[in-house]
Amino acid sequence: MTLRALTLPLRAYVFLTITAMSWGGNAVAGKLAVGHISPMLLTSVRWGLALVVLLGFALPQVRRDLPVIRRHLPLLIAYGVFGFAFFNILLYSALEYTTAINVAIEQAGMPMVIFLANFLLFRIKASPAQIIGFALTLAGVAITASSGSLERLIGLQLGRGDALMLLAVLFYGGYTVALRYKPTLHWQSMISVMAASAFLTSLPFTAFEAASGSVIWPDTQGWLVAAFTAVFPSLVAQVMFIKGNEIIGSNRAGVFINLVPIFGTLLSVMILGERLQLYHVVALGLVLGGIWLAERGKR
Repeated sequence: MTLRALTLPLRAYVFLTITAMSWGGNAVAGKLAVGHISPMLLTSVRWGLALVVLLGFALPQVRRDLPVIRRHLPLLIAYGVFGFAFFNILLYSALEYTTAINVAIEQAGMPMVIFLANFLLFRIKASPAQIIGFALTLAGVAITASSGSLERLIGLQLGRGDALMLLAVLFYGGYTVALRYKPTLHWQSMISVMAASAFLTSLPFTAFEAASGSVIWPDTQGWLVAAFTAVFPSLVAQVMFIKGNEIIGSNRAGVFINLVPIFGTLLSVMILGERLQLYHVVALGLVLGGIWLAERGKR
């Protein structure tokens, strides 16, 4: 069966699963980058390469859409700044201090951010099953961020890497909710403008990194990581995520972000050799249960 033959909801599920798989790989790639390319430089190179790839085939479409782009330029720039640049700067910085498994699981907090923002801003209510699902997700994130320590959880003690990742989650959750305002624009034009915005936003951070003497220029592994992040998390995943949002809405699409820790954890164990702790298993169980309940209770 071809993708075109699938019903719209099933097509959205395929899009969003591909997205989660790519983002799970992004956490692993970010960990592989440590010591081979510095976080700010990786963000700049990632979006620079993605922009070059995009303009190689999307430039004619961008030219056709220039009137629409000009009218909505501030919004498109904001998408690129918060959803593309700041999120990845924080994610790659977090991986300097915490594990790829932690970063992957903590991304499961995005649906709760999306749900709360939708309710506060637009009075979009969730069903009881969705609320329970979100609560399970939040519990899984809390267990991971506290490394399974009840004492740390009660005292709200977070490591630097986990705190940076939770801030990144806030940025991307806000970006997801704001996608409801995106203009009617071809995906090639939209992603191109957002990638350009992310690239330009990252340059001052990279300049500061270089001036402070903490920049790590890429070796072969660094370039391979940058190339992977430019194609899959930057291009494939972002397009799939926008398409999935269009079909089933941000509340339901956001729940699929919870597949990121599943893919991220499996890849971290397989590729990085990270140890899977008991609290990781408990957190993943809560995340999967949250996905199942929230999707069954969809509005």
